[in-house]
Amino acid sequence: MQDQNQQNKLNIELSEDMAQGIYSNLAVITHSGTEFVLDFISMMPGVPKAHVKSRIVVAPENAKRLLMALQDNVAKYEAQYGPIRQNDNGNAPMNFGVPTAKA
Repeated sequence: MQDQNQQNKLNIELSEDMAQGIYSNLAVITHSGTEFVLDFISMMPGVPKAHVKSRIVVAPENAKRLLMALQDNVAKYEAQYGPIRQNDNGNAPMNFGVPTAKA
C-alpha cells in the first residue's frame, strides 16, 4: 500500500516568478461546448482600458472541480474569518467606488 501511495504522488514545481502571483480584480468567464475560458484581468481606477493578465482554459469537468474547490475554500474561509461582504448588486464597481471626475 505504501508503494502505491509513493507512485500516486505528484511533484509540483513552482518557479520564483510564478510564486509571486498575478493580481486580478476582475474575471471574465466564457465557455463553449468543450471548454471554459477564464480571463483574469487587472483594472485600475479611472483608466478605461484593462489588461488580461492570465487566461486559463479548462475542460468542463475541471471547471466543475474548480467550482467545488472554490466553494469548499470559501466556506472554510468564512468559518474562520466571517462572511465575505459583497456589493448589493453583485457587479464589480467599474470606478472602484471613486467619484467620477467633473469639470
